[in-house]
Amino acid sequence: MNLNNVKVPKVPGGGAVSALVKIGIIGGLGLYGATHSLYNVDGGHRAIMFNRLVGVKDKVYPEGTHLMVPWFERPVIYDVRARPYLVESTSGSRDLQMVKIGLRVLTRPMADQLPEIYRTLGENYSERVLPSIIHETLKAVVAQYNASQLITQREAVSREIRKILTQRATNFNIALDDVSITTLTFGKEFTAAIEAKQVAAQEAERAKFIVEKAEQDKRSAVIRAQGEAKSAQLIGQAIANNQAFITLRKIEAAREIAQTIAHSANKVYLSSDDLLLNLQQMNLDVNPSK
Repeated sequence: MNLNNVKVPKVPGGGAVSALVKIGIIGGLGLYGATHSLYNVDGGHRAIMFNRLVGVKDKVYPEGTHLMVPWFERPVIYDVRARPYLVESTSGSRDLQMVKIGLRVLTRPMADQLPEIYRTLGENYSERVLPSIIHETLKAVVAQYNASQLITQREAVSREIRKILTQRATNFNIALDDVSITTLTFGKEFTAAIEAKQVAAQEAERAKFIVEKAEQDKRSAVIRAQGEAKSAQLIGQAIANNQAFITLRKIEAAREIAQTIAHSANKVYLSSDDLLLNLQQMNLDVNPSK
């Protein structure tokens, strides 16, 4: 059957439909280009551009809205703010004690080196670089110190770790803003040895305190005995020189007894002879006649 001679009837309005289809295609392409030719870079971020023809461009785009060629270009946005990264590592000290050390670092990519970071490391650069260099640095630094030095020289250890880590991270275009030791845990045997040493030191201090207290008590007893002997000597001299001293003592004793009875809530009836209150019968003459 020969179809070459078959005549297709003309559809009324066929030119208008074709024009509408063309307009729709052009409009769709224009809308796609308008919506995909702009991109935003938020605060604290930077962008680089990947071009399908030339690859990664060397320009770094700052915050704001930028233009791109749809389909041919694709932005890659990096967060350049400092972010914490926590790592725990078990290492051996110089005296062969196992130490579990926790480290917290604040890292960020160098903004002007983002194209190189994308070419060599990709977007998850921190997961590819930081664990290996942190573990290696911790093991190298901890091996230089004894377990006790890690406690007493913690600041120096942290400073040494930061120095080495900063140098290593710079090779990968990563900046470290802060490095700090968060945890420092030793083995059970070493911890028990430290506790026993502390207990022994406390017992020694307690024994030293007891000895010093005994010495002070001894000195106090000697001084008190010397004072009492001196007081007895002075009292004897006063009685020998003046018999009225005994009378004065009686008066003072009677006054104390009277004050005690006066402030008592109970009524007391006692012989005045026993309470030394018979002051009228006392001989108050300073120089009694012999």
